[in-house]
Amino acid sequence: MCSHQPPCPTVESPDHHTAVIVSAHPEQGWSLLCNGVVVFDDTGELLPDGRVVGPHRTLGTLAVAA
Repeated sequence: MCSHQPPCPTVESPDHHTAVIVSAHPEQGWSLLCNGVVVFDDTGELLPDGRVVGPHRTLGTLAVAA
């Protein structure tokens, strides 16, 4: 699917989410990557074979009033 040089990471690569965005829809909260992965603003992903990767964003630390 990718015609970029160097080619984008494949879906099986650990860094597959770094592929080039081919269609961005920020108003809807998602983008389609060159390797067929749909990434969502909440860091979740939908892989081309239908598998779902849940959000994996890290939460900031909470400030506790002393």
